[in-house]
Amino acid sequence: MRAFRCLATAAVGLALAVAGAPPASAATWKLEPIEQRICVDPDHGNPGAYFVGSVSGHWSRTITTGLRSLPPGSVALGSTTLPPGSHENPPGSKVINVFSGVRIGPAPKGEYVSELWATDGEETQAMPVRIGFQDGC
Repeated sequence: MRAFRCLATAAVGLALAVAGAPPASAATWKLEPIEQRICVDPDHGNPGAYFVGSVSGHWSRTITTGLRSLPPGSVALGSTTLPPGSHENPPGSKVINVFSGVRIGPAPKGEYVSELWATDGEETQAMPVRIGFQDGC
């Protein structure tokens, strides 16, 4: 009986410690927001453009990146993969360590909001990137 009480006390203590711990998916890295806009001709698009990003902090899992919600006829061409590591931006600046290529197809005039995303498999973060279709670009 005494062993049971000790075991029960230890289990309660462990449960309280686990309950107070931060969730396993709490990111220790951040996709820093960088305002970006590209202007393209509505009739021709752009055969080879890219958007950039800056991931800062510390990560123990590989971070993959990409583009999503692209205008119709546009295709993501590939993005940076960051192996486990860390990166800190100097105060007041952002060092680019993510590049994401895109082929932008022709589209009607207007502005499209796509996203540059980064994920470590548990946490996904994204920032808007704007693609403007207008004459005279």
